Amino acid sequence: MSAPKNLAELLNDLDKLQAQATGLFETVATTADLEKIRVDWLGKKSPLSEIMKQVGGLSPAERPNVGARANEIRGQIQTRFDELETRLKAQEISAKLAADKVDVTLAGRRPGTLHAHPVQIVQDELVDIFRSCGFVVEVGPEVEHEFYNFDALNFPHNHPARALQDTFFVKGEGSDPAPVVLRTHTSPVQVRTMLAQKPPIRMVCPGRVYRADYDATHSPMFHQIEGLLVDKDVTMADLKGILKEMVSRFFGFELKVRLRPSFFPFTEPSAEVDIECHFCRGKGCKTCKNSGWIEIGGCGMVDPEVFKSCGIDPETYQGFAFGMGLERMAMLKYDVNDLRTYFESDHRFISQFGRWRQS
Repeated sequence: MSAPKNLAELLNDLDKLQAQATGLFETVATTADLEKIRVDWLGKKSPLSEIMKQVGGLSPAERPNVGARANEIRGQIQTRFDELETRLKAQEISAKLAADKVDVTLAGRRPGTLHAHPVQIVQDELVDIFRSCGFVVEVGPEVEHEFYNFDALNFPHNHPARALQDTFFVKGEGSDPAPVVLRTHTSPVQVRTMLAQKPPIRMVCPGRVYRADYDATHSPMFHQIEGLLVDKDVTMADLKGILKEMVSRFFGFELKVRLRPSFFPFTEPSAEVDIECHFCRGKGCKTCKNSGWIEIGGCGMVDPEVFKSCGIDPETYQGFAFGMGLERMAMLKYDVNDLRTYFESDHRFISQFGRWRQS
């Protein structure tokens, strides 16, 4: 280990460093070169730092001479470093801007193509079909009173659809603390329409609905379209005719429709709507489980009790109602086997179905 240097030797070393630092920046051309100088001359392992480590061997009276001289040299290097750093960074930015200069004579970049969601496409198609048949579109709130969602539609208070495990109830607020519900179907819009209008009525109501289900064919939130026609001398034959027209136009070719007896609280008689399998044309395949038929929704003649709840005389007027899930119709039209893919927001999936259109 070498002996500690005296004051004269340390000052001599500092003079040599200052002489080296004089030409230190002459060959610097880039900020990378400048960074190397910073590490070598201003870092913890620089020659100046090594000299300052030896100051401890000097007397207290001699130490300020070395410290002041070292700080003077460091300050000169730092000042020159800052000046060059500012200038070199400005030069590099200017060079980059010049390289990226926009040529205004070039063609512009095409914006990405927007795509409509398949459920929205199906909703628009069905609405167009029903409008051409004289139906108008009505909408209503998604958070509903029990009266519109259940009571007026002839649901008894002990009906399973009112159970908490099947329905999303919301606590009421303010002057009306009675519980309200995220609507389980769009049928409340039919009730509101019958309360607000006198027959004849011909309307459809598309929109979001909510139920406590989640699997490959069910979602807690999904979309329905329901229809209602109220007039004099309305029969099941009128109902089947509208459904047959809708199905044939929706799938693009004529398909058979059958009404299979069922039960709904708000219609009597009630039926499930089955259509001829459009994949195998009724011959039997995996989609229709070899039956030749596919269920698409429910329908029926409006129950007299519903008319009474809405202030319509069931002795004078008759009507029919129908409803179907839009996701279900989209799954059948596009042969999608998992409803959950509609809600995953995957552009690769969405972009397969159609471009966005201005409505």
